[in-house]
Amino acid sequence: MNPFYIFKIKREERWPAVGALAYVVLWNVLVVCTYANSFFPLSNHYRSLVIKTFHISGFDPLSYVVLTRWCTGYNIYRHPLLAFFMYLPSQLNQVLIDLTGFNWASILMAIILVFCGFYSFILLRRIMREVVGLGPMDSTLLSALLFSFGYTTVTISVPDHFCLSMFMLLLTLYVAGRKMKAHHPFTKWQTVLFFIVTAGISLNNGIKVFLANWFTNGKRFWRPTNLLVIIVSSLVIWGFARWEWKTFERPNYVARQVAKVKRHKKQEAKTYQQVADTMKTKDTALIRKTAMAIVAQKDSQKTARNNRKASVVHAGKPMGHGEFSQWTDVSTPRGWSLIENICGEPIQLHSDHLLGDVLVSRPVIVHYSYAINYVVEALVLLLFLAGVWVGRRSRFLWLALSFMGFDMVIHFILGFGLNEAYIMSAHWLFVIPIAVAYLFRSLHDRSLVTLRVFTLLLAVYLLIYNGVLYGQFLLG
Repeated sequence: MNPFYIFKIKREERWPAVGALAYVVLWNVLVVCTYANSFFPLSNHYRSLVIKTFHISGFDPLSYVVLTRWCTGYNIYRHPLLAFFMYLPSQLNQVLIDLTGFNWASILMAIILVFCGFYSFILLRRIMREVVGLGPMDSTLLSALLFSFGYTTVTISVPDHFCLSMFMLLLTLYVAGRKMKAHHPFTKWQTVLFFIVTAGISLNNGIKVFLANWFTNGKRFWRPTNLLVIIVSSLVIWGFARWEWKTFERPNYVARQVAKVKRHKKQEAKTYQQVADTMKTKDTALIRKTAMAIVAQKDSQKTARNNRKASVVHAGKPMGHGEFSQWTDVSTPRGWSLIENICGEPIQLHSDHLLGDVLVSRPVIVHYSYAINYVVEALVLLLFLAGVWVGRRSRFLWLALSFMGFDMVIHFILGFGLNEAYIMSAHWLFVIPIAVAYLFRSLHDRSLVTLRVFTLLLAVYLLIYNGVLYGQFLLG
């Protein structure tokens, strides 16, 4: 009955929790220290400073901006409530700024990330213990395996929304799994609450709450009252997003368009005057025609320069230019994207173009320099597939796989963010150790010992490999 009971650390969790907390704190301290000289001093142009200075893969540092001076700085349709979740920390930062004269946004964000990253570990371990049914040692080992993955480590320490999403998705899975075991339904109020928070952070992940409701409730999902809750919740958050855009973003959008037109007219007037001063004629029509030709040529050159930028070249060709179709991608190669950007980079960082931004300078496809990286990638994939096969009769595993499947549809098939799919991998990476847990559960004696040793060696290798590369990137 006490919703905060879930955050109490149990006796058997204490030592694993200490290790997880130290790990998460370490990487957040390194990230904060890396940018401390740039982000702690106060600035009148903090947004442009942050965007220009912060570069870790394709992650956006907009949370620093929102925490510094509250605004709806995120993409409203993709993160409709995230800015409002940051309102209280933002106000706390204003108090700290007034008291100290320094900007505490990076530290406050690090605290949020430590909380979400730490409890992501705890929740995954509880899923292994209480839902899948593993022992304490195996549960800790598989949870550590997730945190040895490259982009789990990066995600828990960068000021983007993905760590918050991972925490909420694991919480959703944990609650759904416990309810499945107890044969209890996913209640309407829980569906609404989980949907508002999860979809508020990232709209597409709200679908996964409905999947949890469906897998947990079975046929009861189709009851009119349950469907009504789902429909009304979706309409409310979409309506709120529309209101938010019209209230906060539309005035800024209109102001930017007006300023753009004014700048262009000013450029036209300046060019007209220059032509008039140069040409030996008083024919205003000829002067205007010549001036407009010069302006058009400059516009064309500017467009050509912009089209050569990585942010345009690497963006991929969308299916259309509608409100949502503009986010799709039909041109980025699927095969190599699957190998390098979906199965590769999230688990093992590429040493070439290390944590580069594909919209700045990193190529869309980067290959590993050594064959061992592809061997490790294949081993992780085989472990995952073996776990899926062994646990194929588990309703809970299919729920977890539906989370991953939804991500594969929007990223791999529709192409949303496919050119940098790895930055979103925290939304599905945890499904890998959950699937492997079913392989652990099916083995006994020597086979289980062999699998434990192999998984331990794999986790240690990934911790060292990814830790060294990420550490070099931050400290270099």
